[in-house]
Amino acid sequence: MRISELSSTLANTPEATIRFQLPNGELAPAHAHVTEVARISKRFIDCGGTLREDSMCRLQTWVADDYDHRLTAGKLAKILQKARELLGEEDLEIDVEHDMGYVTQFPLQSITQQGTELTLKLAGRNTACLAPELCCPTPSQSTIVGLGRKR
Repeated sequence: MRISELSSTLANTPEATIRFQLPNGELAPAHAHVTEVARISKRFIDCGGTLREDSMCRLQTWVADDYDHRLTAGKLAKILQKARELLGEEDLEIDVEHDMGYVTQFPLQSITQQGTELTLKLAGRNTACLAPELCCPTPSQSTIVGLGRKR
């Protein structure tokens, strides 16, 4: 999900409370809130030698002992607005950094509204080879036809 889509949804439901749903279906505590908005920019070389660049917006969540705290859509919209200068004009993809005993990042997949609550559904993320044609072995035709047995 991109910043524009999240911002639009937040603006349309400013009184709604925000919940974060982890990829396993569990909900983060209701008093979790966003403590940081960052622009993450990465320059890297993949295993095939191609120089790549990637940027995203990262929202960091935090769960404190303030059980009465609730993050509303309006408050999150204001936080994103304050971060506009930092984020720039690009309509960046969003991910959420969350502490589950270890810090991990999840892409923001979708938002659903149920009553007075907006649920930000987070997706899992996996690594992948970015240059499989250069560094991954191609199975031989005899292995494919013979289901692993050479004929």
